[in-house]
Amino acid sequence: MVSNEVKQELEKQGYRIVGNHSAIKICTWCKHSLNGEGICYKGDFYGIKSWRCVQMSCSLTNCSNQCVYCWRDLKYTNPEEIKQDEIDDPKFIVDGCIREQREILQGFKGSSIANMDRVKGAMTPLHFALSLTGDSFFYPKLGELIKEIHSRGMSTFLVTNGQLPEKIKLLQEQDSLPTQFYLSLDAPTKELYRELDRPIFKDYWERLNRSLEIMKQLDTRTVIRLTVVKGLNDNHIKEYAELIKKADPDFVEVKAYMFIGKSRQRLKHENMPAHNEIIEFSKELAKELAWKVIDEKKESRVALIAKEDYDWRKLKFDTF
Repeated sequence: MVSNEVKQELEKQGYRIVGNHSAIKICTWCKHSLNGEGICYKGDFYGIKSWRCVQMSCSLTNCSNQCVYCWRDLKYTNPEEIKQDEIDDPKFIVDGCIREQREILQGFKGSSIANMDRVKGAMTPLHFALSLTGDSFFYPKLGELIKEIHSRGMSTFLVTNGQLPEKIKLLQEQDSLPTQFYLSLDAPTKELYRELDRPIFKDYWERLNRSLEIMKQLDTRTVIRLTVVKGLNDNHIKEYAELIKKADPDFVEVKAYMFIGKSRQRLKHENMPAHNEIIEFSKELAKELAWKVIDEKKESRVALIAKEDYDWRKLKFDTF
């Protein structure tokens, strides 16, 4: 359960708490898109409607890593599964997240610059990004939550650090895979992973590699996500490629670390790569994989890599 101390701290940061362990926060690109100021890279890469996307978490403080680049206050990290007597029902979570999203976005109805068609559309979300903070696999009813979201005609984008491989496998067995499954791969070697991700589990490397193997078997769209921290993990291209080949994802996203939040207490501004450095890194990685860079978004310092023979445009979508 989120303590009052954590709740007050997160609410100051713009979070809206839902129940015992969930929350939403309006994404910057959601606001920009409502004002006609562009869309997020997921819109460019995959065709989602940024103004109809709910950025949320169903496990606010539950995570097995304490990554140095994380924007969170890591003192709140809880590496344990949400307790049985505190578990909120999936329907309650979805209803609460949509309610809070609508309440915050109501203000745009009085704006002189907002696109009113988009504001109207924002009241009926199309996408749930389970990526705000924490690792969703610490919520025991994750499969049920994903099914609840899908039953309402919405898509799901699920992000994990791969430290709970059997939970990933369970989603496949439950026929409750997300629309798009992300696995964060932020270090190419065991030593760098320990230094950068600061895992709590002792067998962290074995867990990560098991998740990569399971990922290859998932019957849904899959993405390996690299957060590049300049001077720390912008190296070992061959090692990255070997791990990526093990998972055989549909896409690889290469994203720059951003100097924001509490990460500014652990890293320096110089650790944030420029977009041209992300492109250079992506091209080297693509060459090692025998893939190619197929898209980029300069504002977000991110590039998208896919197999050269992959007809990725067919995967773009407007609705589900």
